[in-house]
This record gives sequence, C-alpha cells and structure tokens, in this order.
Amino acid sequence: MNALAKLTTILIICFFCFSTEAQNNFTITISVDEATSNEGKMFIALYNIETNFLKKPYKNSISVIENNSSTVVFNNIPQGTYAISVFHDENDNGIMDTNFMHIPKEAYGCSNDAKGFMGPPKWSDAKFQMKENKTVNISI
Repeated sequence: MNALAKLTTILIICFFCFSTEAQNNFTITISVDEATSNEGKMFIALYNIETNFLKKPYKNSISVIENNSSTVVFNNIPQGTYAISVFHDENDNGIMDTNFMHIPKEAYGCSNDAKGFMGPPKWSDAKFQMKENKTVNISI
C-alpha cells in the first residue's frame, strides 16, 4: 500500500470515528423556575460521577435570573448517567449560605426533585440517563 493510500485510509477511519462520537453527544437544557426573586445568581451544576455529586461538577454555570427563572444549556454531553443540583445565591456572595447546623438558607433543588432527609439529596434519587437531547425543569 503506498503512502497516499495509507493516508486516505487513516483519514476515512478518523472521519468515521469523529462522526460516531459526535452522534453520541447530546444537549441538556436546564430550566430553574420559581426563584423567590431576581436578585443574585443561579448556580447550576451537572455531575457525571456519584463520588463527585454535590462536590465537583462535570460542568457548571452561573446564570442571571429573569422573571424568577433561569435557563442554561450544556452541549456535547456524552451518553451516560448524570445528576443536577442548583442553588439560588440570592445575596450574590458566591456560596450557598447555611445556618449553624449546615442547613441551607438559600433555595436549592436537584434533578428528579430529589430531597435530602437529615442530610443532602442522594445521587441515587437525583440521577437520570442521558440517551438523547433532554430538558430538565427544576423548581426551587
């Protein structure tokens, strides 16, 4: 096989690899509704690993709030298992404020409307499968 034929073969293989990879990536739109005000910002996090849930997001965004809602879009999300958390940083200090017992003082929510009992929401309650483009609505 001559050099031109080898190069052509490699390029064709690369094209099909990248085409297949692109077809397996999706878009997720996250809409957060019912914020108590338009003050501050909405922190939105997407997690792809249980051990990172509520600690280290796979992707995240800080969004403005208009009409008591906020929407972000994450592109190129591979097929897999994910969970979402959001909180309304109403005083715009960059952190979720908690009281002395570490109970959040600012509104928050998770995918699947997961709620914590005597602690934060669990991955198992918040997780969902990403197999196609998806819109997730979270009320806080």
